[in-house]
Amino acid sequence: MPTPPAPAPTWIDALSLLSHVADDLVVRSVRDTHDAWADRFGGYPGRGIADAVHGGLGLGLRAASAALGKVAETGVGPRLEAGPRGRFVSSAVNGLIGDRLAGERPRLAISMAVRDRGHDVPLTEPDLAAAFPEATGRLVLFLHGLCENESYWQRGRERLGTTYGAMLAERGWTPVFLRANTGLGVRENGVALTALGQALVEAWPVPVERIALVGHSMGGLIVRAAGAVAAAVEQPWRDLVSDVVTLGTPHLGAPIARGIGHGSRGLGRLQETAPIGRILDQRSLGVHDLVAGLAHDVPPLPHARYRLVAATVTARPRHPVGHVVGDLLVRVPSAHGRDRHAGELFPGATVLHVGRTDHFGLLNHPEVHAALRDWLA
Repeated sequence: MPTPPAPAPTWIDALSLLSHVADDLVVRSVRDTHDAWADRFGGYPGRGIADAVHGGLGLGLRAASAALGKVAETGVGPRLEAGPRGRFVSSAVNGLIGDRLAGERPRLAISMAVRDRGHDVPLTEPDLAAAFPEATGRLVLFLHGLCENESYWQRGRERLGTTYGAMLAERGWTPVFLRANTGLGVRENGVALTALGQALVEAWPVPVERIALVGHSMGGLIVRAAGAVAAAVEQPWRDLVSDVVTLGTPHLGAPIARGIGHGSRGLGRLQETAPIGRILDQRSLGVHDLVAGLAHDVPPLPHARYRLVAATVTARPRHPVGHVVGDLLVRVPSAHGRDRHAGELFPGATVLHVGRTDHFGLLNHPEVHAALRDWLA
């Protein structure tokens, strides 16, 4: 007898997780900070009462988490991903602690999948044919960034009247939107994307002739990692990849992620601020991977054309502000894969700079629309 599938996550799962996190981070950090300052100044009257309060709060939250977890195992309650708000919460939480969820609360951990109308699409020919009734032999796979999901590719649709996927569909491509647990390590997600890519090609309703990969932010790193894995294991689908487009991808790391790492280490040096440092250090493997990006040990696919898009909040990339902050999350040299020593991760790649926009503006921008029309002609 096949094992029945586990119940889909509900809002009760989310409440159980919230209770656990509140005890593990909030109450524990408040208690440790309070005690550290008290020790520095020789203690204080009533410390035993404060310890009892902290202990009671922690015990209550742990009990609530366990009880809610038991209820969630029965599958009762509204489904977490029944609506866009729940899917937003799920993707955000997975981006922050998705690596821990995979081991400790697997029902809440996202698995990489093809998505259609808020649901995973099984990689079988009947299911793919139903989800993509106008399937063509040219696939463009879109992969989002940290804490995002496939719906982020719809940003700005009301303003521009279209999206990258809709525009390319009018030109004979079939847009396929993916969702990933961005809290996992980039290389682990690369392995998952490699397996998904091969299964997708094998089950696609019509013969696949060409594949383009488009990744926003961390999605571009995962795409790169998948290309390296596919090359190493010689999976046939890699030979169909003609174009790789990355939008605001921190190929050489993101300053904000690096700053969080430095901050957590600095705060950890003092007893009084160590609990705050511990909170910062709870970030996922995916966030850790944004610190350094992916270097030369993850080579590009030799037969694919690479298109690297960077943005700045200023009109010109060399403007002092734009040069320092880039698109507020990623600087231009990192997005273009060019280090300070004139080294290039992608020799011969096409690069594009988009001015007067930010990191998320690249998800649906007129200049990128025009470039994609040319690159994927």
